[in-house]
Amino acid sequence: MKLAKDLIAFSDRLGHAFERPDLLIRALTHSSLSAPTRPDNQRLEFLGDRVLGLVMAEALLEQDKEAPEGQLAPRFNALVRKETCADVAREIDLGAVLKLGKSEMKTGGRRKHALLGDAMEAVIAAVYRDAGYEAARDVILRLWGERVSKVEADARDAKTTLQEWAQARRMPPPAYVEVGRTGPDHAPVFTVEVRMETGATARAEASSKRQAEQAAAKAMLARLDSAG
Repeated sequence: MKLAKDLIAFSDRLGHAFERPDLLIRALTHSSLSAPTRPDNQRLEFLGDRVLGLVMAEALLEQDKEAPEGQLAPRFNALVRKETCADVAREIDLGAVLKLGKSEMKTGGRRKHALLGDAMEAVIAAVYRDAGYEAARDVILRLWGERVSKVEADARDAKTTLQEWAQARRMPPPAYVEVGRTGPDHAPVFTVEVRMETGATARAEASSKRQAEQAAAKAMLARLDSAG
């Protein structure tokens, strides 16, 4: 089996030449397009999630030989979460080669966090099945790049930190309010405002409510830090 030109270009961006091209095709096939003769990527996604987890666990242990499990766990979660996988997928334009059914095509499936994150995990599994663990590890570490060395800052859960700040001062939890939504239904942009009992507010935008809430919490924390 030979790959189409767009998949060859994607393999170049991925940094892996497949001996078994069928693995890549399966990794890029969403369940909306699956059929008995065209299996989808769900089983590969399951495997890829585990391969990614092992690679990141090893990388974190190697990077910080003294950190206890309590420090490593949030860093690990930040590196393997679906949003991070989706961000990596966007950097290599994985969405352009996703094989989707008409329903997902119409609703902007190529840009959806969940679909991109799942497909990224499936592609990792395809590399693993094609060439083994070391090849998969090399691809992952190259694509994740500086995220591994800079993960400590990203691992800070802003919403949890802000809530703990409020609780320590006997305040009620921050309130998160969606104050705006723009863009088409398949690619919305949410504006969320976080409100504190003190009257302080901060806003942020993102393509999901969860990300917008986290960004708003980060903005509020930055404001509190600067205020001393």
